[in-house]
Amino acid sequence: MVTQQSRREAVACVESGDTVGIGGFVATGIPEAVLAALGDRYERTRAPQDLTLYQPAAEGDRQGHGVSHLVQEGMLERTIASHWGFTPDLMAAVVNNEIEAYNLPFGVLDHLLRDTAAGKPGTITHVGLDTFVDPRRDGGKANAVTSEDLVERVTLNGTEYLFYHAVPIDVAVIRGTTADEHGNVTMEREALASNMLALAQAAHNTGGRVIAQVERVTSAGTLAPHDVAVPGVVVDSVVEASPEDHPQTYGSAYDPAHSGTVKPPTPSTDPLPIDERTIIARRAAMELDAGAVINLGVGIPELVSTAAAEGGVGDAITETVESGPVGGAASGGIEFGTAVNHDALVSSPQQFDFYDGGGLDVGFLGMAQVDAQGNVNVSRFGSQFPGCGGFINITQNAAAVVFCGTLTTGGLSVAVADGTITVTSEGAHSKFVEDVEHVTFSADHALETDQSVVYVTERAVFELTPDGLTLTEVAPGIDPGAVIAQLGFDPAVADPLGVMPARLFADAPPDLTDVV
Repeated sequence: MVTQQSRREAVACVESGDTVGIGGFVATGIPEAVLAALGDRYERTRAPQDLTLYQPAAEGDRQGHGVSHLVQEGMLERTIASHWGFTPDLMAAVVNNEIEAYNLPFGVLDHLLRDTAAGKPGTITHVGLDTFVDPRRDGGKANAVTSEDLVERVTLNGTEYLFYHAVPIDVAVIRGTTADEHGNVTMEREALASNMLALAQAAHNTGGRVIAQVERVTSAGTLAPHDVAVPGVVVDSVVEASPEDHPQTYGSAYDPAHSGTVKPPTPSTDPLPIDERTIIARRAAMELDAGAVINLGVGIPELVSTAAAEGGVGDAITETVESGPVGGAASGGIEFGTAVNHDALVSSPQQFDFYDGGGLDVGFLGMAQVDAQGNVNVSRFGSQFPGCGGFINITQNAAAVVFCGTLTTGGLSVAVADGTITVTSEGAHSKFVEDVEHVTFSADHALETDQSVVYVTERAVFELTPDGLTLTEVAPGIDPGAVIAQLGFDPAVADPLGVMPARLFADAPPDLTDVV
């Protein structure tokens, strides 16, 4: 029998210097009760200290939940993560050099768990080449106090790869819905399968312990084998959490649509307002092909699926999320990572197998900075270091990438009427700079792999060419010189220079069936 413990008893196994791995994705499927108990233990006893926090997927909600419970002076020595945007207190500790920190791609961290479980020395992959993760740049090191090399560049059969060192897990904290007395764990009310199995196996096979947080415990032999997501042979203790510490997401206690229990009717939505975000989404949707498998990033890219539906081509594409949903409609905001009406739900390591192997047709992502070469930064700017998340996996491996964002930011205001756009107030900062602060997307790597890359703004479209960033379209009535004046460099200009279709700037949604 697996030990059923209170949350305080369960975290007593964590020792100073341990590497603690956390399952879940952003605000979904987080073992909140156990994390809170571990933080409470430190507040009471000042132990355990100097932990390494292995957190593949930004487990938090910006409100002090998730791994934020562990952000206490002396508790953490190191973090290995893909994203800190939902844990601003941890991001501040990284930026202020209070702890060692590595920022590595989400898919790599998931695959590294699986390879660690398999007894391999690490993960060999092309993901991260020529980005800030490449040891020829930063090697994923996030600040000045981080010195150990966790990433190497290697050559196999004449081809270069990155080798990410295995990270043994001393204590894994996972979560599911139901556990039986043998520790078998199901996930029938969870929105995601996430990386729970890979994390549990990695800890178990490297001599660590596995704590499973669930919402209920049942008798041995009552769970259907097909329903068991994590077998009891890799689970050491089970914590039965109260409902307030076991919400499906930090945004909702439980939504059966997210777990696929119900298929709600497709809701009627208000038309997209005619503004700069809608124009970008409409133009980006023109890059779709019928039958395309796509991924949408947060922000403006989330609107692409709505623009496609309004344009009559929504049923011609399949949306996916790196956390595991395939098909249906992805959720946004605090519930990003979940979906409704999805056709399938795989684990995040499996989803990244699909992505890394070339399964994605188009990735629609945001852009914080773009430079003259076509490099994109979304991971670090000034005092903000949210990290790369799954961005590198997606942008390096999709057959085509469409970056979506306004030309300038910080006060931009536009007026759209009669098929044209007018800038009424220019943004204080251009997103297009001479050199990006952080290379999250490598233009050189994209050119080497013959990837199609388009950058869509509300008044201009650019493409990646051997000449670097190339201006290919401007909005009707927009002076190309006025666009170039907002850039931190002089781009190449296509000859002839195209014009964005006037129908993108009309009140009525444009018909996209002729281009998709």
